[in-house]
Amino acid sequence: METVSSNFSLSQILNIEEPYSSVMLGVAALLAVVCYFWIQGKSKSKNGPPLPPGPWPLPIVGNLPFLNSEILHTQFQALTLKHGPLMKIHLGSKLAIVVSSPDMAREVLKTHDITFANHDLPEVGKINTYGGEDILWSPYGTHWRRLRKLCVMKMFTTPTLEASYSTRREETRQTVVYMSEMAREGSPVNLGEQIFLSIFNVVTRMMWGATVEGDERTSLGNELKTLISDISDIEGIQNYSDFFPLFSRFDFQGLVKQMKGHVKKLDLLFDRVMESHVKMVGKKSEEEEDFLQYLLRVKDDDEKAPLSMTHVKSLLMDMVLGGRRICAAINMAERLVLFNIASLLHSFDWKAPQGQKFEVEEKFGLVLKLKSPLVAIPVPRLSDPKLYTA
Repeated sequence: METVSSNFSLSQILNIEEPYSSVMLGVAALLAVVCYFWIQGKSKSKNGPPLPPGPWPLPIVGNLPFLNSEILHTQFQALTLKHGPLMKIHLGSKLAIVVSSPDMAREVLKTHDITFANHDLPEVGKINTYGGEDILWSPYGTHWRRLRKLCVMKMFTTPTLEASYSTRREETRQTVVYMSEMAREGSPVNLGEQIFLSIFNVVTRMMWGATVEGDERTSLGNELKTLISDISDIEGIQNYSDFFPLFSRFDFQGLVKQMKGHVKKLDLLFDRVMESHVKMVGKKSEEEEDFLQYLLRVKDDDEKAPLSMTHVKSLLMDMVLGGRRICAAINMAERLVLFNIASLLHSFDWKAPQGQKFEVEEKFGLVLKLKSPLVAIPVPRLSDPKLYTA
């Protein structure tokens, strides 16, 4: 009697040719996993509170195929005309709520600020905020309140801002001198870049200018500007790992790897500056100390929310990359930007380079900015040449 084996492979049962079986089964398994998470997500949304209206999403990818990251703000504006000022958007497996009217934004950002305070941390944000230890991403609570309080009490108080007037004036004067040199040559100037450099120099001088001086400050500033530029560029790239967290561990676009390299260099830079500041703690009066000296002096004063060196670094990162929601630094920003722009408008007339015209088309990103840099040729308008010297 012939013995029949009871062992059958899955490919034999499904009658699949062996060379293709592994590929087909792999695709089927992947689709099964994706469909499972899609169904789970849909079931959760049904059991939760009702969601606002929004465009109909595709399975798995949601509304992503229909969104252009460079003109996202104009697309949202068009969609809100149909769906209203509170609208849902599916970004891959993530659900986002778009708030587009001033009244609705006030409800979210001010009236119910605490309710909406916490956010999902982007994959690259986990790296350059030291795991979300800064003001921007740390969850609302004792720790966040202390971080904000330290910034407000030292960097953004009226006395501190008034005391920094000479610094703002000096840096703005340096910008005017540079512009006058470009005017003599008839050379075009990237206005956005020059205004950024002026503001950047003021902020870094307020952070650690009481200790870092001369050539060291110039070298440190140049190194920091390059790193901040590289980090900001990565933050502005659409990272699909944020929309599909299931695959974030693979870092398909390599953004996390790039960010780790830049942050490692920035971390070493902060270590150098902090090492020199630790030696200076207590050697200057409270009125004379800079922001970093202040942080190092008071970091352990609150037993309920002591600050580690990582917290100190994350605050320094915030000072050069931005603040949170209703920004604590708005008063300083207004003084810096308005003073700078007013000085440039007072000192120069401006004309477009030959054969070009001013473009005001905007580009969406972490902040709204011009799609093309604002480049113009300065023309001195003041009769006294001494007003264009340092």
